[in-house]
Amino acid sequence: MKQQPLFITFEGCESSGKTTHSRLLFNWLQQNQINALLTREPGGTSTAEQIRTILLDNNTQLNVKSQLLLHFASRIEHVENVIKPALANNKIVICDRFFDSTIAYQHYGHGLDLSFIKKMHKELLDNITPNLTFILNVNFVQYKKRMAKKHTKNDRYETLSDDYHKKVISGFKKIAAKNPDRCISIDSSDSQTDTHNLIASEFAKIAL
Repeated sequence: MKQQPLFITFEGCESSGKTTHSRLLFNWLQQNQINALLTREPGGTSTAEQIRTILLDNNTQLNVKSQLLLHFASRIEHVENVIKPALANNKIVICDRFFDSTIAYQHYGHGLDLSFIKKMHKELLDNITPNLTFILNVNFVQYKKRMAKKHTKNDRYETLSDDYHKKVISGFKKIAAKNPDRCISIDSSDSQTDTHNLIASEFAKIAL
């Protein structure tokens, strides 16, 4: 497998498995001696992680437009200080959430204007786009079952209404349908091993 700089993102609603499978792909790359970086959003730098704390804190009231701006502030720090330098050093960057999450949560979930969100991405981030995005899908019933097993305190987004999360789940499916050249939809209700093997296989197609 030839080493080349690639930007790979994992997307999906809470408990879809994106964090688990981004880690599994990263571990697989390391086992195959491929230079890779695993990161996440919001976060990825010290400053961006501080913004993440504010964004997810249920005790901090934020207008949905303020949330959007904070997501972009975090992303600017992340892209400029982590993602771009890593790609310039010929690394494969694996990111748990990126711009598609902003569309799913802020546009489809909260109803903010899509053209404005895309304009911000273009003006502030030069339209940086992943080479490949894995969108891990679960239906709403599966989502509820998995969230019921969660043992940590729910964050700002996890405490929103069922209707909101239905919109987000549907939004990710729409994003995948609109971007077939970049997005691969994965049914994450399959076994963890089968899902990982499928992801590794699809990754190898563009990395070879």
